[in-house]
Amino acid sequence: MDLTVRAGEGEMILKWFGPLALLAALVIGDQVRINRPAHKYRLTLEVETPDGRKSASSVLAVHPDRSYARRGQTRTLGEAVFVDLGQGKNLVALLAHVDNDKLELDGINYVALRAYTVASGGKRVSFNAMSAQTGIVPVKAELVPVLVTFADPANPASARAVAPDEAEAVFGKGYRLQGMTAEVVPNGFWPLDFGGVLGEPVTRSIPAKLPWLAGTGNSAATALRAAGLPGIDGIDAGEAFTRK
Repeated sequence: MDLTVRAGEGEMILKWFGPLALLAALVIGDQVRINRPAHKYRLTLEVETPDGRKSASSVLAVHPDRSYARRGQTRTLGEAVFVDLGQGKNLVALLAHVDNDKLELDGINYVALRAYTVASGGKRVSFNAMSAQTGIVPVKAELVPVLVTFADPANPASARAVAPDEAEAVFGKGYRLQGMTAEVVPNGFWPLDFGGVLGEPVTRSIPAKLPWLAGTGNSAATALRAAGLPGIDGIDAGEAFTRK
């Protein structure tokens, strides 16, 4: 009798294994579809200094809204680019632009797309085709995000805005913004994008350079105000530095 019962239980498990495995695969596949970025790009900032060229980059992931709610909001995950210039100096490219006398956070979603469009001679590059783009393209003019520097990276109130053509005036002789570039990088296989063949991981290192970002309170807003940036009320100031 026991053998018969066990055999029946085994048949029942096998009967439901296939449908359950299929359901699990569908759920996992749907989560990958929703959460996988449309494309990733490396944003690199280069500065000429008296000690040679200094550069840093940040890998950003651009996510369209694929949820069933369809709120239509594209978002970017990643962080600002922090360049250590040596001699206690630094330059940070925020995840923000100034538009109509206010700080806006959405432009970073389209920096790479617009830079590739400009580099193609104005031939429109579609959002859906971004992951297939190759090569490094310059980021110029209004596409360059807001640049700031910190006299003391541990003190958000020491922030100061830096115009792209004012590096020498701010840092001293021999400093010049060499340029900014964008480069589409492999998407990888979310959530297993750990590097190499699995794709470029989103950069997560700026809290070690600006330690107040890991704290609570309004430190990010303090930094933006200290830099004299306009119209920061009503935005999430922290998203100018890092987005998860």
